[in-house]
Amino acid sequence: MTEAAIQVGALAKEFGGLRAVDGVTLSVAAGERRALIGPNGAGKTTLFHCITGTLRPSSGTVRLFGREVTRLAESRRTALGMGRTFQISNVFTDLTALENLTLALLGTDRRKWIVHRPIGAFAHLRERALEGLERVGLADRADRAVRELSYGERRQLELALALNSNPRVLLLDEPCAGLAPLERQRISQMIATLPRAITLVMIEHDMDVALGLADRVTVLHRGRVILEGTPAEVQANPEVREVYFGHV
Repeated sequence: MTEAAIQVGALAKEFGGLRAVDGVTLSVAAGERRALIGPNGAGKTTLFHCITGTLRPSSGTVRLFGREVTRLAESRRTALGMGRTFQISNVFTDLTALENLTLALLGTDRRKWIVHRPIGAFAHLRERALEGLERVGLADRADRAVRELSYGERRQLELALALNSNPRVLLLDEPCAGLAPLERQRISQMIATLPRAITLVMIEHDMDVALGLADRVTVLHRGRVILEGTPAEVQANPEVREVYFGHV
């Protein structure tokens, strides 16, 4: 793991007088699994937004496989191989799981601008959508409306949506948040089995999940990186234990 998939240089994001991200510099190697942890309000999701293009940083740079993307729109970053999930479930609840994924695939298809064609006319996309649902264990839920799925199954669907564009880099924002223990285990196992061709960066509050999946861990506090190291190094660090757990 030598080539940098993501490079962030002196990145900052201000909201009025609040500096939510304060000079963050980090480098994530291609194929790496990186966990981003820190207490609430540490700036983790804001940093994600700046990396993916949801927000434009106040200063600093973002590079994707060596190419500067700091000012590129989210759609351009997606086309270059960046995918993500969100902290809050973001799917069409009145549509089926299969329809959600088919629509996402249609957005990347060159024939999407052909009007007056029912979605059923895109048989090749339906097949790809079914394969995507199979990949995350939702094949038997393909024709169920999303509102009928459990919260954990919705998170599985979001993972399928994120993977539909064949990302080279995938950013996961609290993939196990709000899940029951068995659902958390299932999502964690799915993430663990993703190929190393996909670089993973994840925000996760469940320390068992974060430290169990990560090669390296970056700890944020008040918008700044206070430590970066292996899971063992982070667990043993007194400052992290004080900041994150409230004791040494």
